[in-house]
Amino acid sequence: MSATKYILIGPFAELAPMSNLPLKGAIADEELTLIENAGVLISNTHIETVGDYEELKRSMGNTPYEEVFLEDKFIGLPGFIDCHTHICYAGSRARDYAARNSGKTYLEIAQAGGGIWDTVTQTRQASEEELTRLTLARASIHLSRGTTTIEVKSGYGLDPANELKMLSAIAKANEASVADLISTCLAAHTIPKDRAITSADYLNEILDVLLPEVKKRSLASRVDVFIEEGAFNPSEGRNYVEKAKEMGFDITIHADQFSVGGSAVAVDCGALSADHLEASTDQEIIYLAKSDVIPVALPGASLGLGCGFTPARSLLDAGSSLAIASDHNPGSAPMGDLVTQASILGTMQKLSQAEVFAGITFRAAAALGLTDRGTLEKGKVADLCIYRVADLNEVLYHQGSLTPTLVVKKGEIVIDKRKDPHA
Repeated sequence: MSATKYILIGPFAELAPMSNLPLKGAIADEELTLIENAGVLISNTHIETVGDYEELKRSMGNTPYEEVFLEDKFIGLPGFIDCHTHICYAGSRARDYAARNSGKTYLEIAQAGGGIWDTVTQTRQASEEELTRLTLARASIHLSRGTTTIEVKSGYGLDPANELKMLSAIAKANEASVADLISTCLAAHTIPKDRAITSADYLNEILDVLLPEVKKRSLASRVDVFIEEGAFNPSEGRNYVEKAKEMGFDITIHADQFSVGGSAVAVDCGALSADHLEASTDQEIIYLAKSDVIPVALPGASLGLGCGFTPARSLLDAGSSLAIASDHNPGSAPMGDLVTQASILGTMQKLSQAEVFAGITFRAAAALGLTDRGTLEKGKVADLCIYRVADLNEVLYHQGSLTPTLVVKKGEIVIDKRKDPHA
């Protein structure tokens, strides 16, 4: 049995462990615990303890440990968690973006050969190896910005063979990725347009043919469905996720993006999360707040489409939780910068710093059903995001232009820019 490897990182000017905060409801900045002159003691891949740096040094006694001494002023946070992305895809939709900004409608863009089917076509043409490479490259960019856990959806295959290809590519990318990639089967993204099949028959095909193979090959433990006009209606979505849940899958739902109905299905079916919610009204907000479903705001889609934001302030004030994710995808949210989007959402919805950071750490972990990360405390995975600033407020103030100087994943320093004068 190998000896325990201890690493002590610090001293931090400010450390925000994000622990002892509520999963639901508003959070004032005054509730955010900041530890000055702090240290994080890591045991192998997990956190041993967090506390005063000098006290932690003394507590080690004669036990050997590696010291990562932070000579300048640094602040530390848990590694960020992006709980909703579509980074497994091929091709670009830059023409869609230009057409949308010039006033073209979604239908007009689709009729001209754009839209989601453009990405489906290009993703189908790509090999599994190419999709693996592209997914890994995008995950690496997210990691460089402090995101250590990334959810990744399928959904650009839209038939069993191509959905399996995507999920296999995500699994292979995860094996090679420093960041953890959490796969979700979104075969129920929209109805395939290349064959005569009804929405009901397509969902049955997923349930009867695809999901048993996904489970057999352990390619995903989560299932998503897009409940929206032009995709799947609430009745179809409810029937689908209930059957998927019976098969042992966790559930998340693309809900209330342009019309309501999806969030009610999420609550009624006990989904982990309901994502988008830009169209949610007071009725949906109250219903979500009375449940354990984690609402997930996707400001990247609002920015990409030029539409309103998720009513994050109203959700929190009603007593709901709130996670924030990038929705990184080639169509509506190509930016993929979680901190930029979260800081903009905070500005537009008047969220406290604590609420924004909670939304990309422990509340995002809850949206993925993960209990081993999202805070810096004993027993949690040692994922850290470290900035060369002395004040936590600087991170969101710079709206993503300030990038981490160090990123720690499972106790290992995987990004280190300390010698870079611009970092």
